[in-house]
Amino acid sequence: MSGRGGGRGWYYKEKYGGGRGRGRGGGGGGGGGGGRDGDDPGSEPPAKRFQEDWKAEAGGGGGGGGAREDYGLQRGVLGDSEQLRRELLRLDGKGYKAYRDVEGAWTFPRPAFTLHIDHGDPYAAPSRLRVRVPAATAGLPPALLQGGRARAVALRDWLARRFAAVANTATRQARAGASSSPSWNQAGWHGAKGGDITVDAPGQHVLERTAVLLSPDGGVEARFTVGLPAQGRSIMGQWAAQMLVANLPGWVQSGLVYANLDADAIWRHVSAVEDAEALRAALPAAGLVAFVADGSVLPRLSGASDLPMPAPSAPVPFRAPDSLAAELPTPHSGTLRGLGVRAGVTLVVGGGFHGKSTLLDALQVGCYNHVPGDGRERVVALEDAVKIRAEDGRRVEGEALELGSRLLLLDEDTCATNLMVRDARMAQLVEREPITPLTERIGALRAAGVSAVIVTGGSGDYLGLADTVVCMDEYRAVDLTSRAREISARHAAPSPSAAAALARPPVPVPPPRGAAPAEGFEGYGPVAQRRVAAVSGEGAPGGLKVAARGLGVISYGAAEIQLTAVEQLVDRSQTRAIAEAVRWVHARVAAGARGSVAQLLGELEAAMDAQARFYGRLFGGLDVLSPRQLVGWLARPRRFEIAAALNRLRTLRVA
Repeated sequence: MSGRGGGRGWYYKEKYGGGRGRGRGGGGGGGGGGGRDGDDPGSEPPAKRFQEDWKAEAGGGGGGGGAREDYGLQRGVLGDSEQLRRELLRLDGKGYKAYRDVEGAWTFPRPAFTLHIDHGDPYAAPSRLRVRVPAATAGLPPALLQGGRARAVALRDWLARRFAAVANTATRQARAGASSSPSWNQAGWHGAKGGDITVDAPGQHVLERTAVLLSPDGGVEARFTVGLPAQGRSIMGQWAAQMLVANLPGWVQSGLVYANLDADAIWRHVSAVEDAEALRAALPAAGLVAFVADGSVLPRLSGASDLPMPAPSAPVPFRAPDSLAAELPTPHSGTLRGLGVRAGVTLVVGGGFHGKSTLLDALQVGCYNHVPGDGRERVVALEDAVKIRAEDGRRVEGEALELGSRLLLLDEDTCATNLMVRDARMAQLVEREPITPLTERIGALRAAGVSAVIVTGGSGDYLGLADTVVCMDEYRAVDLTSRAREISARHAAPSPSAAAALARPPVPVPPPRGAAPAEGFEGYGPVAQRRVAAVSGEGAPGGLKVAARGLGVISYGAAEIQLTAVEQLVDRSQTRAIAEAVRWVHARVAAGARGSVAQLLGELEAAMDAQARFYGRLFGGLDVLSPRQLVGWLARPRRFEIAAALNRLRTLRVA
C-alpha cells in the first residue's frame, strides 16, 4: 500500500489519532487530532500540551515500557528509530506526499531522544522537525539552569549556534556524498533534491528564539527544517533513512549533549550576556541612559556586515575621557570603566568619517546583548532606546513617545532638516510652518525624563541646549562640553521656552513606562494614543498568507509592509515574529478589542511572558505567535519594531 493509506505509519495514525493534525505532537485517541488543522480554539493551551509531551517522553530511547509507553503512543509516538528506518525504506520510490506516513514522534535509544516530524505541505516548505533530548541525556549542569532569564536565553542561543554549525556541516557532507550519484547531477525537475538541514542560526545579537528551548529540568528541544530527499516527486527513502536514522543521533550527540560541548565557550557566552544585562540594569541608578566600556570595538567590517572590523584595520579601541567616565559593576568582569552617557541631551560632534555615526550605530543596538568578541558586548543602552529617522512617503510623529521610550537617538544625516532646526531668518520668511523643530521641544522632553543623543556636524543650534558634548576625533572621544557652552554663549541664546526647560535640574531616569502619559508632557503637549479600529481590505487574519521577505519586507495578505528604514530590526527571525505579531493584533481587533496600540502590544507581551511562566522559568513565550504549529524560526522583537510594522500597514485604520 502507498501514500497515506498504507504501512505502519497509517496504522498508528488510525489507531492513536492525529492524522493530518499532528503538527503539535499529535492528538489523543480517536482521530481527534492536534496541530495546525486540528486544533480546537477551546482546547488545552499549547504550553500545557508541551509540558505533557515532555512528561510523556522523559527517559526517551527505545520506547520504555508499561504505562509510559502507552501514554507516549497516545501523544503521537509511532515507534522507535528502527521502525522509522523500515518505514522510510518502504516509502522509497513512492510519491512525495507519502512522507506523511512518518509524521509524528519516534524514539531513539543512543543517545536517548525523541524526533518529531511534521511534513506540513507536501508541495511547499521543507518539513519541520523537533528533537527533544531529556535532561538525563542532555546533562546540563544545574549551575547553567539556575541563573534566571538572561542565563537561559544565553544558553539557548549558544546551543542554537552549536546545533546550526553541526547542521551546516551535515548538509555539506550530505551534498558531497550525493553529488556522486547520477540522479543528483541530473538537471531539472527529475533531478535529486533535498538533504538541506536548516537551523535558525543567530548572528551577532543574542535574542530570545524558538530554535532551541529548555525544559524546567534541563531537557533540550531543538527545532529545524529538513528538505526530505526526493528525485522529482519520488521519495528517496534510502537517503532519508541515512539522514534521519543513521546520521541524526550523531548530530544530537555533537550539538546538544553537554559532555561533548565546549563548557568554557558556553560560560564565556553566558558571562558576556549576564554582564551586559547587569550594565543595562545599573544605568538608571547611575543617572545614565547608555554606557560604552573602554576597549570596545565599534566599527564594523563593512556596511554590509555586522562583524567587527579586525585589527590592524580597526581604529583604536574606544576609551572614555576622564571627565565623562563612569564605573559600573558586573557579575563576571568586575567593575568596568567607560563612557557614561548621562540622562539629558547629549551631542556627538566631529568631522566627517571620525566615528560620530559609528558611535550612534553602536548605541542603537545597545538595547540588545551581543556575543563575546563582537566588540559591542559591553555597549548597552536603555532597553527602550529608539532610533528616529526620516522616511520617504510617510509621516513620522510621536511613535517612540507613544510607546514610552526614554531615549531618542537621532543623526542629522538621516533626519529631516526642518525637524532638527529652523533658524530665525527662515522663520521670518515662512510664518505658517506646521512643524515645530526639535530645538523647541527638546527641553520639555528632557524635563519629562526623555533623553536624546544627537549626532550633528553641521548645525550649532543644539550647543546651547546640550548637557554633554562629545567630540569624536579619529574615533577617540573628547569632552567638549565646556567649550561648546562658551561658543554658544557668544552667539544667539536659545528660545525662551527652550531656555526655561533647560534651566530645570536634570531629572532621574524614570522607570520603564510602556506608554506616554495620557496628558502628554508639560511644555510638549499631548502624545497621541492611537486606537486600532480595523484592518481593511483583508480577510480573516487566520487565513491570510503572511511571510517575511528578508529583513525589511513583510507580505501581509495583499499588502506589503516596508521596514527597511527600521534600523533597530536586526534579525530576519524578528521580522518573521513581527509578521505574526501583526496577525495577532489583527485577530484581537477582529474579535472586538479596541485598545490603543500601546495597550494591545502590552497585552501581547504579557501573553508571551505568561506562556513563558507556564512552560517553566527557562522557556520563552514566542509560541503565542504561532499557536497552530511549533516553529523554530522566530526571534523576539521589541514592541517598538512591532509598532513600526503596524504604522506601515496601509490597510490599518486607527481612531
